[in-house]
Amino acid sequence: MKSTVIIFPGSNRDRDMIAALTKISGHAPQTVWHTETEIPESDLIVVPGGFSYGDYLRVGAIAARSPVMDALAKEAIKGTSIIGICNGFQILTEAGLLPGALMRNAALTFVCREVKLEITNANTRFSNRYAKNEIIRCPVAHHDGNYFADEATLAQVEDNNQVVFRYAEGTNPNGSINDIAGITNEQGNVLGMMPHPENLIEDAHAGRDGRKLFESALGLVA
Repeated sequence: MKSTVIIFPGSNRDRDMIAALTKISGHAPQTVWHTETEIPESDLIVVPGGFSYGDYLRVGAIAARSPVMDALAKEAIKGTSIIGICNGFQILTEAGLLPGALMRNAALTFVCREVKLEITNANTRFSNRYAKNEIIRCPVAHHDGNYFADEATLAQVEDNNQVVFRYAEGTNPNGSINDIAGITNEQGNVLGMMPHPENLIEDAHAGRDGRKLFESALGLVA
């Protein structure tokens, strides 16, 4: 399985993502700089976390207009698996590849801690190694993770089972509507989530709860 990590000015979780994908798949991912207009053949493309363009304007808004995003949109239409984590989630919503928006945390403060996630939908290409309603641990680190969608959009997301992860056991760190932590597009090949599963994939991280997400996305079996 070929994976690719897209890097923007201000990305700071790209190395974490590269390390996670390498350790899980046994192959180092390709990297693509934001000014490139083509993405090499990939089974999985990841937009990592960070602070693209310093979070000026709106978080993810400038990155969403980078040259590489036209190529990413074409990959989404083709059905390629795409994951946006934290700032990557923000970029995907700003680019219109995922519904809704990420707003400032309800408490107006940056949060960096561990939360609990419920696997709301285990029947996706990103979550099929988990069990439905399974509760896992996952770290978060963000200032603008408060997921919001208008009433009609939210109803569509919920009715289509596009919610993959919800904050569980009262650990919602940002006020996200319906405790939403991660969603897919309607086609199911694009995932956005605020927590960082790449930082909980091995014993050195004090847990492996995030590993199954990448095993699912890469089509790996236990």
